[in-house]
Amino acid sequence: MRIKDKFVSFFYKIGLLSKMGRKDFDIYLEKYSSSEKTLDIGCGGSPYKKFFPNRTAVDIINHKDVDVVADVHNLSMFKDAEFENVLCTEALEHFYNPFLAISEIKRVLKKNGILILTTRFIFPLHEVPNDYFRFTEYGLKYLLKDFEIMELKNDGNTIETLGILFQRIGYQCDTLWLKPFKVFWFITAKLINIFSFVLTKQYGEINQKNIIENIMTSGYYIVAKKK
Repeated sequence: MRIKDKFVSFFYKIGLLSKMGRKDFDIYLEKYSSSEKTLDIGCGGSPYKKFFPNRTAVDIINHKDVDVVADVHNLSMFKDAEFENVLCTEALEHFYNPFLAISEIKRVLKKNGILILTTRFIFPLHEVPNDYFRFTEYGLKYLLKDFEIMELKNDGNTIETLGILFQRIGYQCDTLWLKPFKVFWFITAKLINIFSFVLTKQYGEINQKNIIENIMTSGYYIVAKKK
């Protein structure tokens, strides 16, 4: 094994390179595991198929575990109200027309069907050039106004979000032209989380009138029921 590979392996073992976002998502998702008919949109490498054994995996790119190659903006190959669940993880920000995409998701869901969705808010560009939008919790509530929001959870608090941003700088940037200097950002990302306790109150604007939970979060987990 090369010296570089040894260092990378060591850093993974001590958690320095482990992704800080969505760290508890498997536990969160397991609550909604189902053997009912499920549409997995933007399935990627199908990391959550163990929770939804009766699923149809859809992606715009044909790769392993994809059942149907399709664009979420046109799911005409599926009937109205065909699915009990729709799973859409880390894909919404990559839809060029999220309102149309959500409309199609609503159409293929049965009444009282469940949409499980995750998306980014404070997060760097990724999968460029197909990275179009970021969503606040208020934007998501409007986007899902035809659904009953059952759960909306932050993916990280304000300080943790800073840590995630530092980590992404390490992943996506070179520092002073030398790759080994990336480790500075990974160490900073881990150390900054120690200071989460220092923020005792947060506000929705600079006049400090509306108290909110977090002024920043990396993203959101949402569970919504079709009305």
